[in-house]
Amino acid sequence: MGEETEPGTPRALVRPCTPAALHAFVREYLDVVVPTKPLIAGHASPFDYLWHAFEETEIPRDCVVWANRGGGKTFLAAVATLLDLVFKDGIEIRILGGSLEQSRRMHTHLRALFEREPFASMIEGRVTDTKLRLTNGSEVQLLAQSQTSVRGTRVQKLRCDEVELFDERVWDAAQLVTREKVCGPADDPVFVPGSIECLSTMHVPYGIMHKLVKEAGGHGPAFRHEHADGSPVDATRRLFRWGVLDVLGACGDEHQCDACPLELECAGRAKLRDEGDAGHVSIGDAVRLKRRVGKSMWDTEMLCLRPHRSDCVLPEFDVSTHVIERAPDEPAPGSPGGGWVWIGGMDFGIRAPTVVLWAAVDAEGVVRVLGEHAAAGVTLERHAEAMRESPWPAPAWLGVDPAGRQRSNQTGISDAQAMRKLGFTIRDRRMGVEQGLELLRARLSPAAGPPTLYIHRRCEKLIESLEKYRYPSDRPESLEPVKDGSDHAVDALRYMIQNLDAPYETKRGAYA
Repeated sequence: MGEETEPGTPRALVRPCTPAALHAFVREYLDVVVPTKPLIAGHASPFDYLWHAFEETEIPRDCVVWANRGGGKTFLAAVATLLDLVFKDGIEIRILGGSLEQSRRMHTHLRALFEREPFASMIEGRVTDTKLRLTNGSEVQLLAQSQTSVRGTRVQKLRCDEVELFDERVWDAAQLVTREKVCGPADDPVFVPGSIECLSTMHVPYGIMHKLVKEAGGHGPAFRHEHADGSPVDATRRLFRWGVLDVLGACGDEHQCDACPLELECAGRAKLRDEGDAGHVSIGDAVRLKRRVGKSMWDTEMLCLRPHRSDCVLPEFDVSTHVIERAPDEPAPGSPGGGWVWIGGMDFGIRAPTVVLWAAVDAEGVVRVLGEHAAAGVTLERHAEAMRESPWPAPAWLGVDPAGRQRSNQTGISDAQAMRKLGFTIRDRRMGVEQGLELLRARLSPAAGPPTLYIHRRCEKLIESLEKYRYPSDRPESLEPVKDGSDHAVDALRYMIQNLDAPYETKRGAYA
């Protein structure tokens, strides 16, 4: 590592060039042990992120860190920042938190790390509340959560902490701040590509963090490495995910697996962890945390399994349960109906998208939604043409919004009447929104027996809408879902199910 040559002279530091050398450096100089092996299959270790952030050659350079509360992500990002500043002369880094307070937490960690020698001797001038500069020209500065603060910034690295809390306009502006640069001393140069790191827990479905994880090809049923058509996800960011079990400390004989609340997740793996690779969360602390919260919060905040769904209109919908790869005896697109009854649902829109769903009902009454069509700014005639050209069998009927009975000022007839004139059989059973939603809930999670409603994975718009569809979080008494665009596909599904499961009147056309 290098040693002091004279009293008061800083030791000459050698840049670690291997994972083992970096792990040893952090332990010796910072007295920090970073776990190198995850306990949960499919997760990364915290050290995987630290090595990626430091070594500069793994592609893609942008990365997402999805970690539990108290999982050390902010502290570890501070360690990564110290390593960059020390070994990459002239590098410029900015820290952007979900709030200025969040940015200051990372800066507080960084200042504490730089109080240790030999790093304290490298500081140039005075460390301020928002800035730290080294004698080698390296610099880190805090940014406020505002477009004014972000725009105009040109740096090699942007570390975004608690990105889930970002204003989307600030996040969009942040995408254009990085520039590559050759850093380091002349005899040991390091090419640093411009990169953005995003660190956060995941709180809400289809928030910024959810989108970033999905784009990075995250693991699990909701985060596939391929699109619905089987084509691979071209990930532009590297994903590192860990939960509380991955940062657990060593487990001694005083903890018995058969009596441990963590046994379901851990399955004894913590006892196999070497003390030299242990994390910072003690077994006792993890047990106490689990006992204080419900399963939903534990799964979201501590295991990093899924986002919160506390405001969701349809929390009964579960991707792992209701999303299917293929229905039993599913007929191929373009083939006859295979003995099933084909039905449809449609939500009319003009500027907002019109959504059409195709579903097959088997002899037991199980509904499987197998196809979708969504487009905005298109006439009903064009939608009808797209439906006729669809590979799916013609639906026996389409369930639509009863409001579609209202006449258009332009055509003089209603959307429902227009669809009938185009040859479709329409059902438009009147029903309150909450009453229709209860019919969906009854199929997604019956009081007895398995679900009777499934969605094919190719129906990406509907799946996203079912997860995102929510009540207003600032009005907990409201039973009126938020109209944020996620309602259209769910409405099409609701019209289909309420016309299937409740009494209705049928007005026929002739599907051409």
